[in-house]
Amino acid sequence: MYLPSTTVRERRLLAFFALLLAAAVFGPAVPAPDFGGAPFADTQTWHGLPNAMDVLSNLPFVVIGVWGLRWLRWFDRAHQDALEAAALPQAVPQLPVNALDCAWIFFAGLLLSAAGSAFYHLQPDSVRLAADRAGMAVAFAGLVGFAVCERVSSRAGWPAAWFTLGGGLLAAAVSHESGNVAPWALVQFGGMALVLVLALTRPARGAIGLKLGWVIFFYALAKLFELSDGAIFQATHHFVSGHSLKHVTAALAALPVLHALQATGREALRHNPDAAAVTA
Repeated sequence: MYLPSTTVRERRLLAFFALLLAAAVFGPAVPAPDFGGAPFADTQTWHGLPNAMDVLSNLPFVVIGVWGLRWLRWFDRAHQDALEAAALPQAVPQLPVNALDCAWIFFAGLLLSAAGSAFYHLQPDSVRLAADRAGMAVAFAGLVGFAVCERVSSRAGWPAAWFTLGGGLLAAAVSHESGNVAPWALVQFGGMALVLVLALTRPARGAIGLKLGWVIFFYALAKLFELSDGAIFQATHHFVSGHSLKHVTAALAALPVLHALQATGREALRHNPDAAAVTA
């Protein structure tokens, strides 16, 4: 069906989400893998903390999440001060509101991912795994929404974020209740496949310059570490496991988002240095 009020990219995005939804509802069930014992290679305790490295390696998510939220707060304050100080408020450059709203979700999702992952790795079980995935779903939603704002359209980013969030939370619940991991796999890998396609697409009008290629690079590297969990643990003589490195590397995938926000912040400084000095 042709929707005259939407662009070609928006219609293709809608079709992609419809395809994911249909695959999740009507596709075959995929049972959760049986790890046959401890699910992760490194089960060492440190000062009474079980699975210490897999728990503590979530700290980079906290650091980058707090850093990103601080920048977003600064954006809001600097822009408001610029509007109040300007003789002609309409002359003040407008911030990409939808992209920034998705960034709020993304960085908050990093904090939730850190909390959920640490909670899960303290004592891995199916309930805690659902909590881990719920936090990841929030971060995925923010990233997908931000990427859609950058490469499809600003107005499409917010609905894309909410669709991903709702689908991710529902998929985490379904996987926990039924043992069918197919919906969660569609959220995780389908979402990153979308980001990969968008990385190969020309930026949309109003894009702030998010380097999606670097996001994909760090994500792919994190998955490689995850798949090499035990091998890396053995190769490093039980110093660090692949899963712990996965956490650190996945957190680095947020740095391109931070860089894009900082570039926007420098632009705000250029237009209103006095307000920026007060709010920084």
